Amino acid sequence: MTPDQTTLAPGAAALKAVRPRNASELRDLVAHAAAEDLPLEIIGQGSKRALGRPVQAGLVVDLSALSGILVYEPAELVLTALAGTPLAEIEAAVAAAGQELSFEPMDYGPLLGGTPARGTLGGTLAANLSGPRRIKAGAARDHVLGLEAVSGRGEIFRAGGKVVKNVTGYDLPRALCGSWGTLALSTELTLKVNPRAETSASLLIEGLDDATAVAALCRAMGTPAEVSAAAHLPEGLFARLGLAGQDRDKAVTLIRLEGFGPSVDYRFAALSRLLAEDLPDGIAVERLEDTASRAAWAAIRDCQPFAGGSLPVWRVSLPPASGAGYVASLKQSIPVEAFYDWSGGLVWLHCLDGNAHDVPIRDALADHGGGHAMLVRADAGLRSSVPVFEPQDPALAALSRRLKGQFDPKGILNPGRIAPDL
Repeated sequence: MTPDQTTLAPGAAALKAVRPRNASELRDLVAHAAAEDLPLEIIGQGSKRALGRPVQAGLVVDLSALSGILVYEPAELVLTALAGTPLAEIEAAVAAAGQELSFEPMDYGPLLGGTPARGTLGGTLAANLSGPRRIKAGAARDHVLGLEAVSGRGEIFRAGGKVVKNVTGYDLPRALCGSWGTLALSTELTLKVNPRAETSASLLIEGLDDATAVAALCRAMGTPAEVSAAAHLPEGLFARLGLAGQDRDKAVTLIRLEGFGPSVDYRFAALSRLLAEDLPDGIAVERLEDTASRAAWAAIRDCQPFAGGSLPVWRVSLPPASGAGYVASLKQSIPVEAFYDWSGGLVWLHCLDGNAHDVPIRDALADHGGGHAMLVRADAGLRSSVPVFEPQDPALAALSRRLKGQFDPKGILNPGRIAPDL
């Protein structure tokens, strides 16, 4: 059987796209490409195609036909699906059973100017996505149990298992998470799922400056309140979340609590009393109830304050307590706006003058505990000239090249997407 063929047009150049219908067709396609030294660009629905360095490929491999939930056993908290399955389909299925993907994967579509809810399961794992709950539940790699994939050699392999207690080969699926399709192409994935919280409520504090807010977030994280998300949006940014009836112009600090209703009520009261001890006079703790709380965190997850534009956006990870100081130091020399997730450990930066400012953004990390910065949104020219992903030190870069050589010796899978020599 011959895979389906269509045509995609990234920019002005039209590329042939091939849609394998099963793992065997994908294996044969990759094996042929390896034999012919034909570079391949890998996509699912294309929702993250504009993230990373532009890929110079001769053929696009469209995995959207590898779609469908194969096995879902709510009682066992396990789901197996093909890699091209829309994430929205998976989230709807687990929600109907009162469960969720606890790593709360981000939807990059709105931020990158695309259509919302077009991400796939394979793309989620390839990008190792996570959302505000990462501080409690971890990222995508922490929820992968097993997979089937095709290497750049054109070989099908399996790793991990299909039950929560099976850890055989577990490290290999985790290693492929965050590889952006440069090591192997997943065809089938097994995830663990978790019960969905009965209710969600968020402590909301208006009017704090960045440093005071991040200090409050860090203090909340150090309590037994089981905080599942902690964010701060400076003045004007909360209004951009687009929440009905929440037209607040002041800075907003949010701390989420989830669980059974009585437990959330008790923890909310206790945490409110604790934080009130350090709040400036005239500032009080409010409560954002379940529906509004869920909507707010979904918008924060998807970086809604910076969606709908084209100016460069960075995703910066650093020690939580250093977030406010890091942003303050940048603002002394470059025009940026920012908001904080993960208790200050994740900073979203919006470059207001259209320049990438990669050197000062990365250099400033050394003075604030270290970290890494990824250029999430920029035009193709910037993404070709600026390191999109944090440059690796020589030893780690050498290890990455050896790993690439083992999985994809001809370098045909998404060549150059992470770095020019990968």
